[in-house]
Amino acid sequence: MSELRDICKPLILISNDDGVYTKGLHHLVDCVKDMGEVVVVAPDAPRSGQSSAITVGSPLRITRHPDYNGAQIYSVNGTPVDCVKLALNTIVPRRPDLLLSGINHGSNSGNSIIYSGTMGAVLETSMLNIPSIGYSLLHHSLQADFSETTPFIKSITAKVLACGLPREVCLNVNFPAKVKIEGLKVVKAARGHWTEEYREYEDPNGKPFYILTGKYVPDNPDDDTTDVYWLDRNYATVVPARADQTAADAIKTVGEIVL
Repeated sequence: MSELRDICKPLILISNDDGVYTKGLHHLVDCVKDMGEVVVVAPDAPRSGQSSAITVGSPLRITRHPDYNGAQIYSVNGTPVDCVKLALNTIVPRRPDLLLSGINHGSNSGNSIIYSGTMGAVLETSMLNIPSIGYSLLHHSLQADFSETTPFIKSITAKVLACGLPREVCLNVNFPAKVKIEGLKVVKAARGHWTEEYREYEDPNGKPFYILTGKYVPDNPDDDTTDVYWLDRNYATVVPARADQTAADAIKTVGEIVL
């Protein structure tokens, strides 16, 4: 009878790009543990900035860890997309009803979705028409306080479980940090660019090396239809996204150029 009840529960697959041991991932499990059967498949070490990278030509290995708060926990020695692909093919007993990724330690607002391993996992499963959500907190500390995110994660997750999402559309959800969250806005991603992207150092042998750094600068910080605008004003943001990057509005113009 208990096995039958488990089959009737929604199956929630969780991944991330910060690694299987992080506080953000554990907080996400805490938020959704009562909504269904939860299986975590996450990288065995931090894999930030991996986007939709996959491992080719090297063996992938799965490690089972002790359950956490009722969730089955697995790690994979690969990228976030490796984790969800392997989970779907090898680990989970059936097609998940929902994919969650995060909670990321750091922002995925603006054009960060292009680089984000958190959102790479989300985009991967959205292409299979599995409702998928990425959650991120604008705080990089491994000891970040996620408590303000709890009611929003519970509400958004429950509503998507109940209603689904448009075909192949996923959600990129970002939360401001160290503040009381004022509310929730559904908006578009801010357009912008990164500046001062690499810092030069010198090793003991006098040879230069470089570390990625920089700051995101929105093209129009006063545009109140964007995620960066509202995050700066202590609101959580939801940006609907999809993997299809076709510039449909340019097909006619490009045809006139190249045909």
